[in-house]
Amino acid sequence: MPGDTLSRIRTLLRDHPVVDGHNDLPWEARERVAYDWDRLDIAVAGQPTHTDVPRLREGGVGAQFWSVFVPATLAGEAAVTATLEQVDAVRTMAARYPETFALATTRAEVEAAWASGRIASLMGAEGGHSIDSSLGTLRMLHALGVRYLTLTHNDNVPWADSATDTPVHGGLSPFGREVVREMNRLGMLVDLSHVSADTMRDALDTTEAPVVFSHSSARAVCDHPRNVPDDVLERLPGNGGVCMVTFVPRFVSQAARDWALEVDDAAAAAGVDTEDAPTFEPWLAQWRVTHELPVVTLDDVVAHVEHVREVVGPGHVGLGGDYDGVDVLPQGLEDVSGYPRLLAALADRGWTDADLGALAGGNALRLLGDAEVRAAEIGATRGPSLARIEDLDGTAH
Repeated sequence: MPGDTLSRIRTLLRDHPVVDGHNDLPWEARERVAYDWDRLDIAVAGQPTHTDVPRLREGGVGAQFWSVFVPATLAGEAAVTATLEQVDAVRTMAARYPETFALATTRAEVEAAWASGRIASLMGAEGGHSIDSSLGTLRMLHALGVRYLTLTHNDNVPWADSATDTPVHGGLSPFGREVVREMNRLGMLVDLSHVSADTMRDALDTTEAPVVFSHSSARAVCDHPRNVPDDVLERLPGNGGVCMVTFVPRFVSQAARDWALEVDDAAAAAGVDTEDAPTFEPWLAQWRVTHELPVVTLDDVVAHVEHVREVVGPGHVGLGGDYDGVDVLPQGLEDVSGYPRLLAALADRGWTDADLGALAGGNALRLLGDAEVRAAEIGATRGPSLARIEDLDGTAH
């Protein structure tokens, strides 16, 4: 790639920093060091994570939605507690590095962080299990600064179907629709990554504000249920939403997707539970000795970005890398320093500076502001919802 293209991109990123939709560093910090930022000092380059401050700076990242993810194996009060611990970890991280990070919840706060030379730190909760079917809990997460909720993670929740679980509701239940409406009223983005295609459609039918896919790619390019079908993408311009393309190999490469399916079949045949990490990971390491993971590259991600733009237009596509949420990333995008290489590849394919700036962060920034405007409008006509899942769905909480 010509050096002048990369120089052009670095100049562009000074005015249009990357706003990334999804980074799992908080959970990595929990797993590796029990949230001890002295032991995982991300101010120092070369950490074992995909993310540290020098690489964020090199990557032109100006705002990051940190995922306050907890696994679906946690449920009920345990999920809520762990989510609060994740929120605390992000707030502690920002306080530990005040010269680098500024907590942000609004478009104005993101722009103020940029003006001070800092990286805006936003939070997104990954999975409706984090609210334990309680709108009061949802409101408290919003009060603590969480600005999107992914309606499900890998498993269904009592009110919404996941992309990677057996459908139960056929999309959203009545209470699930109320969750969407309450998020609209709060100004919390409805994140449709991880949900089933029917849940996507139900949410788009219900929402009164733009939605986001914080880290999803295009199903037409790679047939994985975590990706977004074209009929759903086609609705984003009318809704005002944004699809933030992810870099996860099995979501962007059909060869990697097929390899992952082969892993599932082989594990099942060997009686190995893929959800039981202490058993599955050693088995997978041995299996990979004779079954090499297909090579996935930056060009595979380019194909998704270009397809999404073709379907939705340049005003509704963004980036959500999912760094520190997966073990392997595409060649050229191995860590958070890789965004300029991706943008340069698109520039070499004819993308204008205006479209590259919109992709990098302009669209996500617009989305955040639009959600705030809609929340003010909705809040002028209705107050907090007192709905309970047992009343709407007939399900005990």
